[in-house]
Amino acid sequence: MRRLLFSILLVSATALAQTDSDVMVIRAGTLIDGLSAQPLHDQVIVVRDNKILGVSGSVPVGAHMIDLSNAVVMPGLIDTHTHIFLQGEVPEEGGYDAQLLKQGMAFRAARATVSARRCLEQGFTTIRDVETEGAGAGDVGIKQAIERGYIPGPRMFTTTRALSTTNGYPLEGYAPEVEFTLPKGAQIVDGPVQARTAVRQQLELGADWIKVYMTHRSWVTPDGKLGVQPTFTLEEIKAITDEAHAQGHKVACHAYGGVGLHRALDGGCDSIEHGLDLDDAAIAQMVKQGTWLVPTFSVYYYDQAPPSSPEAKRDQLRVSLHGPSFQRALKAGVKIAFGTDAGGFKWSEPMAQEFKYMVQFGMTPMQAIQAATSKAAELLDMHGQLGVIAPGAYADIIAVQGDPLKDVNALKDVRFVMKDGKVFKDELTAAK
Repeated sequence: MRRLLFSILLVSATALAQTDSDVMVIRAGTLIDGLSAQPLHDQVIVVRDNKILGVSGSVPVGAHMIDLSNAVVMPGLIDTHTHIFLQGEVPEEGGYDAQLLKQGMAFRAARATVSARRCLEQGFTTIRDVETEGAGAGDVGIKQAIERGYIPGPRMFTTTRALSTTNGYPLEGYAPEVEFTLPKGAQIVDGPVQARTAVRQQLELGADWIKVYMTHRSWVTPDGKLGVQPTFTLEEIKAITDEAHAQGHKVACHAYGGVGLHRALDGGCDSIEHGLDLDDAAIAQMVKQGTWLVPTFSVYYYDQAPPSSPEAKRDQLRVSLHGPSFQRALKAGVKIAFGTDAGGFKWSEPMAQEFKYMVQFGMTPMQAIQAATSKAAELLDMHGQLGVIAPGAYADIIAVQGDPLKDVNALKDVRFVMKDGKVFKDELTAAK
């Protein structure tokens, strides 16, 4: 009997040791878990394969340990508004038009792989890429290459091509003889039937979300307000959202303000992208309906027309309206997720610069971080799976040396990146 009991204990201990050797633990000096109002200290994150098993204060025997006891550890960041097929609208490089007219698809795809890697290098382990700007379903291809391990990159939620209407998206301004033969950055549809068909086409190609342009041009009105051109009618946007929702997908709507914004809300859009000029009625409706706001401040500080040009006043007005609009939405309780519009500015620029604007216009650093972690995951219907360090979540974990709760600019310098349980970048322990 004693021999049998000893044998059972020996087998159990051996099995436990084998199990623990497959476990990785991260010792976190300071832990921002994506949910708690305050950081935790001296925590141990237990990881097996690509999932977090738990968070505790002790290290399992035999487990491989990564010592980040001198760092601030966080969930992988989530950017819910990117364009990996865009490379900034740089005038000296030909601007937006040159990317569609002079750059072949293979060239653009090659650059998109660099953009995807750039996301991961900066600690953004998940992105929602909100259209390819004329590159078809190229985002689905990049997503597949990442998932199959051919290239490094973040988890991707795709939209393929955005939808807009005739007279509602570039390329524009060319001679009448060629105007309607040129490619467009978005898929152009008119009428509820075409709109519904386009949604079905994009979902068949692998889109996770549908992206819609509900406003296009903007200008300064004679009384000094921001004029905004609407695109889709209410009937058209309702056809789009009805078709997407019926198939279990959501709709992201680019909208600055005015009639187009209100049609987007009345039509059932799930997120408002940019929202530069939200009026009180729109904010109240967003709160009531649970519509998300993705503000994307950064790009509007880059995308400024030359001071002497007619568009300069328009660009200045857009910037001046954006902050107060965000503040009113924040105060009213609108749900807010982090997004940068990276690709609208160069990928060599830091994505984390967006945090400083969110804090400047009223968020606490912790609120801004949660907008890029647990809140963004909620927008993506990934609550509890992404954007948190908690049992059952994917092991997407980053670390910085500075304290982002004192200075959010510390998030521009991510030193450690783990995605899906695999270390992609380690500038904190590799030299030890």
